[in-house]
Amino acid sequence: MRIPTPIYERMPQFWLLLGILFMSSGTFLGFDFGLSFVYFGIGFMCCMWSMRIFTMRLRDRKAPQQTQHQAEPAEQPQQAEQHSSNDPHQGVEPGA
Repeated sequence: MRIPTPIYERMPQFWLLLGILFMSSGTFLGFDFGLSFVYFGIGFMCCMWSMRIFTMRLRDRKAPQQTQHQAEPAEQPQQAEQHSSNDPHQGVEPGA
């Protein structure tokens, strides 16, 4: 099933907001209320799930960029050799 991009991109924020709401409602009810620990636990799990989604996406988005950067250093020494001349007349045609 394909999820629209705006919804997909906002899912970590949604889970974080849901977790904060659960934790704050558990705190608001007070720890004397029996279900407040359940609310607090569910809120904590929602926050952790949000962080997991965020870090998984961050790692997956960085992976293709790292493979590009690994291929580039092999090309850089060749470019450095081409531009390493200290000749002040480099690029000037003879007789000019």
